[in-house]
Amino acid sequence: MYDCRRFFINGEWVTPAGRKESLVINPATEEPIGKILLGTADDVDAAVRAARAAFETYSQTSREERIALFERIAKVYEANIERLARAVSDEMGAPMQLAVQAQAGSGFRHLSTALTILKDFEFEERLGTTQILREPIGVCGLITPWNWPLNQISCKVAPALAVGCTVVLKPSEVAPVTAHIFAEILAEAGVPKGVFNLVDGDGSGVGEAMSRHPDIDMMSFTGSTRAGVLVAKAAADTVKRVSQELGGKSANIILEDADLASSVAHGVNWMMTNSGQSCNAPSRMLVPAKRYDEAVEIARKAAEQLVVGDPKAPGVTIGPLANKLQFVRVQALIAKGIEEGARVVTGGVGRPERIIKGYFVKPTIFAGVNNNMTIAREEIFGPVMVLIPYNDEEDAIRICNDSVYGLSGHVHSGNLDNARRVASKMRTGMIHVNGAARDLFAPFGGYKQSGNGREWGREGFIEFLETKAVMGWFMPVEP
Repeated sequence: MYDCRRFFINGEWVTPAGRKESLVINPATEEPIGKILLGTADDVDAAVRAARAAFETYSQTSREERIALFERIAKVYEANIERLARAVSDEMGAPMQLAVQAQAGSGFRHLSTALTILKDFEFEERLGTTQILREPIGVCGLITPWNWPLNQISCKVAPALAVGCTVVLKPSEVAPVTAHIFAEILAEAGVPKGVFNLVDGDGSGVGEAMSRHPDIDMMSFTGSTRAGVLVAKAAADTVKRVSQELGGKSANIILEDADLASSVAHGVNWMMTNSGQSCNAPSRMLVPAKRYDEAVEIARKAAEQLVVGDPKAPGVTIGPLANKLQFVRVQALIAKGIEEGARVVTGGVGRPERIIKGYFVKPTIFAGVNNNMTIAREEIFGPVMVLIPYNDEEDAIRICNDSVYGLSGHVHSGNLDNARRVASKMRTGMIHVNGAARDLFAPFGGYKQSGNGREWGREGFIEFLETKAVMGWFMPVEP
């Protein structure tokens, strides 16, 4: 049983003001595996005071001091990857191979990337006789989700600390264990008191208090578009910066000259990773109408190769959804797809065969889908993919862009120029051409209701910086 009933404030593990207990549930067994306490506005105040005091000195540290700190953090983190992987598998159901390589591994990679960028980042720039100074924005409130807990914690904390900010983190109350281990790692690495603070809680009790707090200079939020709107509204009165990475309904355009078999199979596997619980998952596959039936059959075979089961068992590729609420929601959306006339190619409502417990969902492929159906428009956040036929290239682009979201996208083509042309017309913040992997040095974020900020890489640093222009910096002083 994980005991996470203390908060990390000002370099110490403290008993919070909030005393309401919440259980951490293993989604594979539906059994409790840990306990946290839900914080209050008083706990947020204490964390913010610590972060504000620490900012006075930490913001003045040199690049070399922060490089040395990050080298220590990365070393301690790497030594704890197996421990982190076990915890993330326990709290949100990731299969162990995914937990080690992608879930826990992503945290280490973000820390390493931030260290590389920090070494050469230009905090000062000359513009004629003016000097441009990029300075840490201040105290940052970070709210992270349950689907990729370590990825989202590290890709916010790393750039914030690298540029000299201090932070207050509210991890998801559904998957808080890895955040507590992350705090232990930072403490062991020697992060100064008050630079990193952790307060558990829900959105109404802690998230809103952080967003409204006058001494928090910036809110960085990852989660649903609905919750992101609430954060922005709560933050508006104090005119703080709000950076949001929200939902998605990403399209995967398979062009006519693509290798259909490999492109469709690749799209299915990418979509189903992490049980489809990724905001950038390519959940809408767009295929040429004249090859639609062939693509549907390829997708069916690929989905049926996936192994659903106990995340700790060898060979399992799909674990459960992370919590009961999400399980109920995904089941309802699958039923809605059937009700609206879509055809279940494989999967469907209910748990997989021989599984009677846990929040497991059948990997589901829908055919006979048009872009007006609920399952083509709403973010399902589960292992559910829809195949939509298109008539020509322009039709594919139209369908792709006909969404309130614009986070990510894919395009597959046997001709790189064709892929580039289509990519340039897709209204999304990120595009993967022919299965290109994620690039941690490239910006992560979207258009429209998928958010308004960027994480990862150099742009991730810029999110946590203010820009100061000093005119006359280079003007000669008259005698």
